[in-house]
Amino acid sequence: MASRRTIIRGLAAFGSSLAILLAGVAIPAAAEPETPVVYPSGSAATMANRLGFDACTAPSLAALKAWKGTSPYSAVNVYFGGNNRGCTQPNLTAAWVRDATVVGWRLLPTYFGYQPYCMHGDKPNRYNAESATSSGTSDATDAVSKAKALGMRPGSALYADVEHYDRTDSSCRTAVRRYVSAWTKKLHSSGYLAGVYVHQDSGLRDLSDSYNSTTYARPDAVWMARWDGDKSLTNWPTAPNSHWATWQRAKQYRGDHNETWGGVTINIDSDAIKAPVATVARTYKVTTSTSLNARTGPATSYSVVRSYAPGATLSVVCQTTGQKVGTTSVWDRLTSGAWVSDYYVSTPSNTKFTSQLPRCRYPGQVTADTLTVRTGPGVSYSIAGKALRRGALAYVLCQKSGSRVGTTSVWNKLGDGRWVSDFYVSNRSNTSWSAPVPRCP
Repeated sequence: MASRRTIIRGLAAFGSSLAILLAGVAIPAAAEPETPVVYPSGSAATMANRLGFDACTAPSLAALKAWKGTSPYSAVNVYFGGNNRGCTQPNLTAAWVRDATVVGWRLLPTYFGYQPYCMHGDKPNRYNAESATSSGTSDATDAVSKAKALGMRPGSALYADVEHYDRTDSSCRTAVRRYVSAWTKKLHSSGYLAGVYVHQDSGLRDLSDSYNSTTYARPDAVWMARWDGDKSLTNWPTAPNSHWATWQRAKQYRGDHNETWGGVTINIDSDAIKAPVATVARTYKVTTSTSLNARTGPATSYSVVRSYAPGATLSVVCQTTGQKVGTTSVWDRLTSGAWVSDYYVSTPSNTKFTSQLPRCRYPGQVTADTLTVRTGPGVSYSIAGKALRRGALAYVLCQKSGSRVGTTSVWNKLGDGRWVSDFYVSNRSNTSWSAPVPRCP
C-alpha cells in the first residue's frame, strides 16, 4: 500500500497532473493511518442506520421478539468477549446470533478487553504505554476467534470498549492510541472492520486528535458515549464532522434506565447508529428441480465450483447485481465465496434484493484529503455530489476498468451508485483488482 501514499514517479508530468487534477484529489503521503482490510471471499460488510440499545447481558430471544416492532429499536449490542467483561451471557450462542438476525435485529458486537491504566473505575486488567500494542493485538486475536464462533462473519465491525480515562496523563493517551492502532491492524488483517466505543471527553477526543497521524492506524468507526438525549451523529463537540463521516458513527445518547415494550422490561442504554455492524449469514433452500451451479462470479460465464442438489441448504452472506437469470439480476454470495443466481433460491423475492440480506460491500478507507465522486468510472464523467474526506469508508460494491489514475485503471462503484478511483481507496491492491470484490456487470 505504500506506493499509493508516495509521490507518483515515472509518469508524464502533464498527463499525470491532469488526471489527478480531474480526479479532484491530493496525493496521499503516508502508510498510516489507513490500513487495508483483507476480506476473505465469503465476507461482506453490513450497514445499519437505526436506533439500538445495549444491555449488560444479551436479552433472551423471547425478549427480542417482544421488543421487535413494539419498541423504536432494531439493533442490539452484545458483549461477546474480553477479560474485563462483567456480565454473564447465558443467551449468547451461535444459535442466538442466527435467530436474532432472522427476527430482524442488527448486532453491535462489543469486546470488553484490557483497559488503559488511568481508566476511571475498578476494572482489573489494564495496559500501559509499553504493553498497549501487545494488549491490543491479543484482544483483537481473541475477538476474531470469538466472533467467528458466534457466526459473525468477516466483514463484521467489532467494537473495542475503551472506558473513560484520565487524559491529563500523556503516557496514558499514548497507550490508548497504541492499543486502538494494534486492535485495528489485527482486525484488518483478519478480515474484520475495527470500531471503538469511547467517551466523548477522553477516547473520542484523543483518537480525533490523531486522526491523520502517520504513527497510528485509524479505526473504521466510533461509537461515542454522551448521555445528553440528543440522537444526532453530527456536530459532536470533541470530533469534527469530517472525521468518521460516512456511515462510521454511533452514539450512546441515554444511559442506564429501564424500558418496557411488548410486556418485557430491560435495563438498557440507548443508541443511535449509522455504522457498520455484524454480518451474519442466513440460510435458504435451492428451489430448482435440478442441480444448482455455484460459480466463481455472478454470471453464468464464470466457472462452476460446486453443484447443489434440489432442496439443499445454502448459507447466504450478501447479494449483488449480476447477469439476469429468469426474472432477476440478483446473485447471492455464499459463505464459501461462491455465487448462485437468486432466481433459484428460496429468498422472499425472485425479482429484486431481499431486505433481510445486506448488499455485498467491501469498505476501504479513503486515503486522500478530498476524493471527488463521479457518475461513472473515469475522470471524464461529471461530479456526483459531495466528495469523500480522508478516512471515510468507501463502501465498494464492485470494480470496473476506467481511466487511469496513478498506478491503476480500476474504479470502484459505491453502494449509492457513484464511482471513485481505486487509487485512493485503501484495499488489497492499488494496481489491479482487489479480491474478493466482484467485477461490475
